Amino acid sequence: MQLTQMTIEEAFKSLNTDILGLSDREVKKRLKEFGPNEVKKISRGSWITRLGKEFFSFFSIILWFASGLALIGEWTDPGQGMAKVALMVIAVIIISGLFSFWQEYRAEQTLAALMKLLPSKVKVIREGAMKSEPLPNLVPGDILILEQGDHVPADCRLIEAFGVRINTATITGESLPQFRSAEPSDQTDLFQANNILLAGTAMMSGEAKAVVFATGTHTEFGKIAQLTQSSRAGESPLRLEISHLSRTIALLAVLMGLTFFGIGWAIGVPIWDDFIFAIGLIVAMVPEGLLPTLTLALVLATQRMAKRNVLIRYLPAVEALGSTTVICTDKTGTLTQNRMSVKRILLGDAQEIIDAKTLPKDSCQNYPGFFLAADLCHDLKPSKEGGITALAGDPMEIALVQMVEEQGAKSAPYIKIDELPFDADRMRLTTVHALKDKHIVVSKGAPETLLPLCTQVLTGESFRALTTEHVATIQTSQETMAEQGLRVLALAYKPLIDPLKKEDLEQNLIFCGLVGLQDPPRPEVPDAIRRCHEAGIRVIMVTGDHPSTAKAIAREIGLITSTHPSVIKGDHLRHLTAIQLGLALDAPELIFARVSADQKMRIVEALKQKQHIVAVTGDGVNDGPALKAAHIGIAMGITGTDVAKESADMVLLDDNFASIVNAIEEGRAVFENIRKFLCYILTHNVAELIPYLGFVLFRIPLALTPVQILAIDMGTDSLTALGLGTEQPAPELMQQKPRSRDERLFNGSLAWRAYGFLGLIEAAAAMLVFFWSLDRSGWHYGQTILSVDPLYREATTACLSTIIVMQIINVFLCRSSIKSAFKQRISSNRLILWGVILEAVILILIVYTPIGNTVFNTVPLDQQTWIFMLPFALALLILEELRKWLARSLAQ
Repeated sequence: MQLTQMTIEEAFKSLNTDILGLSDREVKKRLKEFGPNEVKKISRGSWITRLGKEFFSFFSIILWFASGLALIGEWTDPGQGMAKVALMVIAVIIISGLFSFWQEYRAEQTLAALMKLLPSKVKVIREGAMKSEPLPNLVPGDILILEQGDHVPADCRLIEAFGVRINTATITGESLPQFRSAEPSDQTDLFQANNILLAGTAMMSGEAKAVVFATGTHTEFGKIAQLTQSSRAGESPLRLEISHLSRTIALLAVLMGLTFFGIGWAIGVPIWDDFIFAIGLIVAMVPEGLLPTLTLALVLATQRMAKRNVLIRYLPAVEALGSTTVICTDKTGTLTQNRMSVKRILLGDAQEIIDAKTLPKDSCQNYPGFFLAADLCHDLKPSKEGGITALAGDPMEIALVQMVEEQGAKSAPYIKIDELPFDADRMRLTTVHALKDKHIVVSKGAPETLLPLCTQVLTGESFRALTTEHVATIQTSQETMAEQGLRVLALAYKPLIDPLKKEDLEQNLIFCGLVGLQDPPRPEVPDAIRRCHEAGIRVIMVTGDHPSTAKAIAREIGLITSTHPSVIKGDHLRHLTAIQLGLALDAPELIFARVSADQKMRIVEALKQKQHIVAVTGDGVNDGPALKAAHIGIAMGITGTDVAKESADMVLLDDNFASIVNAIEEGRAVFENIRKFLCYILTHNVAELIPYLGFVLFRIPLALTPVQILAIDMGTDSLTALGLGTEQPAPELMQQKPRSRDERLFNGSLAWRAYGFLGLIEAAAAMLVFFWSLDRSGWHYGQTILSVDPLYREATTACLSTIIVMQIINVFLCRSSIKSAFKQRISSNRLILWGVILEAVILILIVYTPIGNTVFNTVPLDQQTWIFMLPFALALLILEELRKWLARSLAQ
């Protein structure tokens, strides 16, 4: 027999305890056997080890390799600035590694948030006396004392219960308070049994005694905590793309370095010169500024999202949002407004159900008993301001009182003098009220339990006998409301002659009417659902609420439109195999209802197995594992627990589903923007590479030094590249399907445009300016020139300046691969404008200041040099505009 089915005496016997509680000796014994009542932290290894791992990602290894080669180059040929290159690259690695470690550290605060849901002290009975004990000292067999406002510290079985209502939302996801009693239950499931209190839930009302049967990680709360810690989302799409990009660039750099090292050796280049050339070639091929630029672009994207009520906690989640193919969303508070409201009403002996919005204003005069029962039958506590606070009572009761206030039917100041509390068996609440010498009884509850107690029905201001025809009408109305997903309550009252006779309180009641309540959808949600469908994103409701309620809300917001959508309850899901669940997920319209924490995570894992990029919303402790397992976990900022927020990648500041769709739009823009600045960065890599190829193949002076390459990669181009990363989403983005998982960030089209077109034009311009500068100084081919020669420094300065000037034009060309630069407003992206200004200022500092000349081996340029390079910038603009025109023509 399960604990839930046992009598109180049998429960005591199974746990070897009694109403007097355990002895101190027995507590020590059980504490040693079962351990303290706390959630153990899963070891992740020492922080030093984990910090070290952050410095050795694949891209970081490439940078380490490049810096190592630069140091070797400095050792073999001092004075070429290779040491500066090495130190600056190492700084990039360290900054990026520290940032990644900080992100990981923040994610591990989940456990601390979990423990905040449990009290620090608990009241227990031991050896017949009540004691206050620290939370960790609680053991199975302890007798707990609980009252309204307490958090339940362990899984326990009720032995005494007086008006107990429990908020289980953090564990089960159920939005309505649940009533509990000490009687044996037919249920064996701990989540459904009405005599079980689970750790992490909260007492909404009443007083109770309970015997503890599970503590620490053995509780359902502890199991969720373990799942939350152990679940992992895997690599984000962005990390996978960066890894792919890193491998591609590394392969190209090493292959070109080895190839041209071999060519240089074959044509007789001295071995050390050839080696230095190979080092420079590899350094030129690696975009050292990519990681910091990417990180800053994501940070700025998070700031834009914050303005749209989305707080990003994990940077790669920004881009992952844009890849989303499925959103698994909770119902309460996300799709709905997280407040109950009266939607349908049946007044007394009326034959038709009335929409609450069209309720006649004279209803309160015509049916005073209905509004009297709605106003008085509750356990709400008045706030300091004199209103009603949701923190002190049931949202359903708040909705009834608000309905009364909206109708202007506030009753006389009755005083509650007695109560028959709600419990799982009675399914109703009855209260007794007095006003001077007048007494009344008011009741509310499930129609099937309250209607049999009624002998009369309200007919306006009077009443008459309740006939079978009336009962049939009432039952039909109840079924109609239930089919709409409403929670249906019956209201009744009667004048009381003798308030002392409790046995007669619920006899011969007058039926006042039915109320259908619903948590209304947010008005923005239907449009957000439509945008998701247009964008090819599937939305699946995954909720702890009743299937009928979930279906009704889904239909109202446009999530389902068919007559028979697929609705899978948690009980059914529990018996599905992995293959069956995978097939069930193919249903075009799908809702999961009454699901538990592990089931929600199972749904996420099944969708990931089907190659979906999954976003999941959640607000409770029960959502933590699924939030971490998903590619993108989305927590509620208003109603969400600290656990959910710490487990999530992003937080909705307004708890609104529509904000998710806005964030997806921003995420899609991020992917496109990364491509834009990647094209921009890789373009100048070609211009940096060609000088080395000319050096080894044609024995010409090196047109660009390694430190000058770094000046471009991490100096002049930084802010303009960042500006490209902050471009606003294009209007057509949300009319496109999610991109394929096989679509690469660095694809053939991008490589051709950056390397084979823009890069070659820029490289040709830079080399022509370099040779022009040497030629006018009297240099001829085959002549040896020293690196300290002012004429050589002037030529390299001209080459460097040409690349920067070309990049100033190129940043406007890279804003779109198709649209003309003249069709895009320059003022629409101020960061690009500031980047161009900064790029010009840095160029001036490099060319015309003593410090710039010393650090970068440059000299001031004359006016003629600038005039000579400007036509090349114009040529880049004209040629790219012609390419775009041709691309648009072919696309039509």
